[in-house]
Amino acid sequence: MTTEVYLFDEAADKNLTKMELGGKGYGLAEMTKLGLPVPAGIVITTGMCNEFFERGKVIWPELKADISAKIEVLQNLVGKKFNDKDNPLLVSVRSGAPMSMPGMMDTVLNLGINDNIVEVLSKKTGDERFAHDTYRRFIQLFGKIVMGVPGEKFDHVLEKYKEESSAKSDIDVNAAGWCEVVKRYKELIKQETGRELPQEPTEQLFMAISAVFSSWWNNRAIEYRKIYKIQDSLGTAVNIVMMVYGNLDDKSGTGVAFTRDPSTGEKKVYGEFLMKAQGEDVVAGIRTPYPVSKMNELVPDAYKQLEQIFGKLETHFRDMQDIEFTVEGGKLYMLQTRNGKRTAAAAIKIAIDMANEKLITPGEAVLRVEPDQVQRLLYKQIDPKFDGESIAKGLPASPGAAYGKVVFTVKEAQEAKQKGDRIILVRPETTPEDIAGIAASDGVLTSRGGMTSHAAVVTRGMGKPCIVGAEAIKIDFDKMEFTAGGKNIKYGEIITVDGGNGLVYPGEVPLVEPKLNTDIITLLGWADKFKRLGIRANADTPTMAAKAVENMADGIGLVRTERMFNAPERLEIIQNMILADSLEERKSFLEKLKPMQKGDFKEMFRIMNDMPMTIRLIDLPLHEFLPKLEEILPQVVELRITGKNNGELAKKERILNKVMQLKEYNPMMGQRGVRLALMYNEIYQMQVGAIFEAAAELMKETGKAPQVEIMISQVAEANELRDAKAIVDAEAERMMKENGMKINYSVGSMIETPRAALTATFMAKYANFFSFGTNDLTQATYAFSRDDVEAKFIPFYIEKKVIASNPFETLDWDGVGRLISIATAEGKKANPKLKVGICGEHGGDPKSIEFFNSAGLDYVSCSPFRVPVARLAAAQAELKKKFHGSSTA
Repeated sequence: MTTEVYLFDEAADKNLTKMELGGKGYGLAEMTKLGLPVPAGIVITTGMCNEFFERGKVIWPELKADISAKIEVLQNLVGKKFNDKDNPLLVSVRSGAPMSMPGMMDTVLNLGINDNIVEVLSKKTGDERFAHDTYRRFIQLFGKIVMGVPGEKFDHVLEKYKEESSAKSDIDVNAAGWCEVVKRYKELIKQETGRELPQEPTEQLFMAISAVFSSWWNNRAIEYRKIYKIQDSLGTAVNIVMMVYGNLDDKSGTGVAFTRDPSTGEKKVYGEFLMKAQGEDVVAGIRTPYPVSKMNELVPDAYKQLEQIFGKLETHFRDMQDIEFTVEGGKLYMLQTRNGKRTAAAAIKIAIDMANEKLITPGEAVLRVEPDQVQRLLYKQIDPKFDGESIAKGLPASPGAAYGKVVFTVKEAQEAKQKGDRIILVRPETTPEDIAGIAASDGVLTSRGGMTSHAAVVTRGMGKPCIVGAEAIKIDFDKMEFTAGGKNIKYGEIITVDGGNGLVYPGEVPLVEPKLNTDIITLLGWADKFKRLGIRANADTPTMAAKAVENMADGIGLVRTERMFNAPERLEIIQNMILADSLEERKSFLEKLKPMQKGDFKEMFRIMNDMPMTIRLIDLPLHEFLPKLEEILPQVVELRITGKNNGELAKKERILNKVMQLKEYNPMMGQRGVRLALMYNEIYQMQVGAIFEAAAELMKETGKAPQVEIMISQVAEANELRDAKAIVDAEAERMMKENGMKINYSVGSMIETPRAALTATFMAKYANFFSFGTNDLTQATYAFSRDDVEAKFIPFYIEKKVIASNPFETLDWDGVGRLISIATAEGKKANPKLKVGICGEHGGDPKSIEFFNSAGLDYVSCSPFRVPVARLAAAQAELKKKFHGSSTA
């Protein structure tokens, strides 16, 4: 295999992609092309990472030779060499995946230093403290990442020395102190590994390259890829970059900056900077940094240059950039640029602003925002009426509010989440190893760290509320509690965090649903211009219908009429109807239900104005409205044994007999939907009567005609639909004649059985519309019982890559999707006026919406709360189909 190792300028000249160079290497190559101040370096491509694993985690001779040759070129280019007595070369060895994975893989800084070179550095710079600080940093990272010594053991050595020397922080440790720490670190490595710290730079280099490649498969990287659905096959590049020293002198420092505020999206200088530090100090949150604007006082020339670079990078990459930089002796060096992670609110504002600035088009702005980012903005916020006192305040790192039980470790977070608990992870600071705990948590609170610390960056990407640097919080891991504001908060107690203003409250604070803000409305307005699919909502109550209208749904795609029976006074009537011994008795109870259903329909018609409303007639089997056998049987037995209340016993026995009579071995495939209605016509007659009475009354009151769509469920045979439609038509005609008015309506079929999908040609003879019930269709296609398989083996299947995702969350394109495609194409061919939609949970899933758009459906219907998500996803699906992601939209 041809090896792929390039100097940054070579990679830039070849126009290699981010997939080949990884995000970090690609950014460095592009900045080199732009003529920005980038330290010289080498990138080993992602392809070499995959080859490394295929060869059993060995750097093979050809790759080793190619790397060595490029190192020789690099040394000549910069005038520095490994182990040189006059001008030694030190490098960083850094990971860089094609998809941003902040902190998940490993980096080694200051490689090339050893017992001799530390003295050379000391003499060359005239700063013994700097030299030994640099050496201890190398030993700590190399020992942990390459040699496998637990990182906390190095931390313990350093903390113990600082305690002995009364040093409050790292910056207080003098040259002699760092000499002592270096000595203790080397002793620790020998004690833990049985070998000495390698002194030869070339040996250090190849060990570090192997370790960085290997970090692609460390636990935190694997967990991160699972969370963000990043392919395992991408691999990481390795970047070997000449060191520049932020810890050199009083004119040196390091920082992280964003070209726009990643929390709000505001176009302003945003970031953090530490003097006399290296990059890890900023993101680790161990020292509290300055705002990046402080550079204007400390290193003004470097700051002015940085501001100019902000503009150049945004113009070039046409997106907000996340930048790492170092100032060495007052001179600025750019170490990284990548598209910055941002909150949902910032993502929307940045997309809109960049379109208005003509950096991108409105179509690109629509494509820039993930649909789920819109959903995050609809999460609950603290009720503005709440005026309780907070116990601590930190930096508002990621907005939103959440409450939950306090946990202190990743393990506690994962265990609590498995129990279904809401949890807040409380830590001094987070590290990449905490990724699984962050993912399991509803919010994160740290006592240290800044706005660009690990916790801040990761939670912003995940859309979780986060507060960092809440210094008033004192954590006692031994007692499993923290103190703040004069209160002791123990493990398992509930707190509320407000990531929007950085406040921490004891207990559960009341939360409220947010409203669509101006930015979301603007973005969704643009999206609506590009989407083809209609977006409806599933709504069973007037309240849900109102939410659908608020979120600008195009109508209601599913009203589950049986949900209207659940109120206690209605449930008793439906139970009496089921227990009735004669048709007349059943009808008498149905007549009692009719005005209740009519009232619901009328109010929903009023709310929807003249938008379509698809009403599914009764779908559930009758036994669903009765007590479960395991509930009623013990009650009957107890009454029989005690001999109490013979009247109550008779009533319970009657219910028990009906429960036994209606009991089914597989209710999902039993007497429900159309199968129930064809035997009990009177149920459909009552429901259709209620629908048309409601429509007629509203027309008389407002003069507006509701768009009535009546849907039949569980159809597997076209003749079932024919006979059910006849019941509907007859009752509709009777009601219209009785009310003296014509009401336009349509009758359609839910397609939720494979046979219905495969016989769509015949079904379309009797249907005005199809609506795919993808939940049941998925169950029937896979022969899965959702309630059973999701608990028992779906997670195992996903982990073992038997299936890519849960088919009840994201549509199975190959199986269920094929049935949908067949039914849509054949149904529309048989009936060109046929309207086709989907009303299962998949209607709110962006990946599924992409399929429905390509399959030619006319609309999707989802939860009212997912309507904004579906509107954006539908626009993106159409834009991708038309332009293949190009910028011509």
